Amino acid sequence: MSRLRPQDAEKRARRANGADFSEALARGLAVIDAFDRQQRQMTLSDVARAVDLPRATARRALATLVELGYVENEGRLFRLTPRILKLAIAYLSSDPVPGVLQPLCERICREVGASCSVAVRDGDECVMIARAVPARPASVGLGLGYRLPLFCSALGRVLASAMPDPELDAYLVRLKPVRFTRQTVLAKPEIRRLILDVRRKGYALADQEAEVGIRSLAVPLIRFDGKVVAAINIGVQPEQVPAKVMIAQHAPFLMREAAALKERLV
Repeated sequence: MSRLRPQDAEKRARRANGADFSEALARGLAVIDAFDRQQRQMTLSDVARAVDLPRATARRALATLVELGYVENEGRLFRLTPRILKLAIAYLSSDPVPGVLQPLCERICREVGASCSVAVRDGDECVMIARAVPARPASVGLGLGYRLPLFCSALGRVLASAMPDPELDAYLVRLKPVRFTRQTVLAKPEIRRLILDVRRKGYALADQEAEVGIRSLAVPLIRFDGKVVAAINIGVQPEQVPAKVMIAQHAPFLMREAAALKERLV
């Protein structure tokens, strides 16, 4: 059995459940997580560098994932296989929230004629768990599992607004805003204001901040006990619907839909 590197041993010692924490499993998941749109296939050296592991450790993790069918290799290159979707399906099947929300997204999409998505928070990002688009979608490439930053997306700001103040403060301290478009807000005081505005207004509007050509309005989905469990949005191309119209029409519409759903979210 390989020994932990000193820095890994220190991290485990700091964990409350350090003795039960599986470094091998964590490394395997880190390897899976290293593959994304920018790095769809990588060499062993690329993987080791991406997850900050020795080559020998990365090689064992990759060999295990290849044997289990989650990764395939061709020559020096490794890539994820469709089998990885079983992990996502396990979540979508076991959590009742996506099952309830996908039909809602489809109905709203038909009624409004615009894309409708639901996202949940995952760390400093939000991830889409339900989505419907018109016959001619406003954006190509967005789908289940797509991730957006919390600080500059409407869905993300809604989810960030549900953080307790100390957690929100800690998030903003570690946040390093990245400019995704010319309209991305980068000043932390303004980001804080926009997030806190959601608590007062009940919605967030992000106008081409996370992606060029997408104007998005989102509201929280609140569970029966008052906890925000997700956010739902309507996304349009800017030339389709003015921001004032989205605020006047889409915001109250989404709020009513969210209120009607409250008792079904468990």
